[in-house]
Amino acid sequence: MSVVVTEAAMRRDEEGNYVGRTVFSLEGHAASYEITFFSKKGKEWDYSLSFAGESGSEEQFLELDSRLEEDDDLFDQLLDAALDAEG
Repeated sequence: MSVVVTEAAMRRDEEGNYVGRTVFSLEGHAASYEITFFSKKGKEWDYSLSFAGESGSEEQFLELDSRLEEDDDLFDQLLDAALDAEG
């Protein structure tokens, strides 16, 4: 399943925490998604997944959310896109 990243950003807030996001689409999914990242030290990451624009299939959304929990490579690819955009 190919991933196309359309936007990515990462910054540090006033307390030094990492806050970032990646907007992406997946092959076979009609909707685009946005994943936001948060980490206090850049080691352990919390994330939140949402639709980037208009809502799409709830089934596909839940499938992707489960996949992010299991597929470290996919998660890391999306996180790396945000980290590479840090500026």
